[in-house]
Amino acid sequence: MQVADQIKDWVVEQGLRMGDRLPGETELIDRFAMSKGTIREAMRILEAQGLVKTRTGPGGGSFVHEVSSERARALLGNYFYFRDLRLTDIYQMRRLLEPELAASLAGTLSDTQLAALSAVVESYDAPSATEEEEREQHVASLRFHQLLAGYARNELLGFVIGFMAQILSDLTVYRHLYAPPNRELWERGRAYQLELIEALRIGDAERARLVMADHMATAEGLMEGQEALMLKRFLNT
Repeated sequence: MQVADQIKDWVVEQGLRMGDRLPGETELIDRFAMSKGTIREAMRILEAQGLVKTRTGPGGGSFVHEVSSERARALLGNYFYFRDLRLTDIYQMRRLLEPELAASLAGTLSDTQLAALSAVVESYDAPSATEEEEREQHVASLRFHQLLAGYARNELLGFVIGFMAQILSDLTVYRHLYAPPNRELWERGRAYQLELIEALRIGDAERARLVMADHMATAEGLMEGQEALMLKRFLNT
């Protein structure tokens, strides 16, 4: 990893950007005073990390590559894959961060962005009739928060919130937290989201912050109730 880190540092120092060609193998060997095998291993590490892309054929070589947010979230998700994440862990972060995101976006979103948020909410405009519909609605409601995170001016804030929404979506499906259908969860969650869109539209930052804070607190309580019901059903089978 040490040589791979040295190459990363050199790329930053040189101000290289996505798509820029990296020096060839011979030049890297000379520049870092390392053996061919060590340089090749370092390049394999960087490619596995998604920071380097190698192309063969005419015009081929190694190029700087930017890690997408989707890939970064997937890699981070792998870290938590075998860890016992609790809903309270996730909502502790959501209650702190999402109200601030909402406040920061008030009055800044375009009509197109607001329409995209509204379209997500309209995709679950009626309570679910089956567990499958409930699952789809849970996933869609969290997509609303991922979309909102994507509008963040603060990229780090947006990434963290988007990751939490994704991991909660995965957790909901994995643990069957959408069963049984919960009308109150649908009704209150949708009402909060519609109220939030209006606050964002008129540029009321404080209202947006308060609506999101209430939304997170209510969602946490209702989701914990869903988890308790699921556990009770499991123990009774």
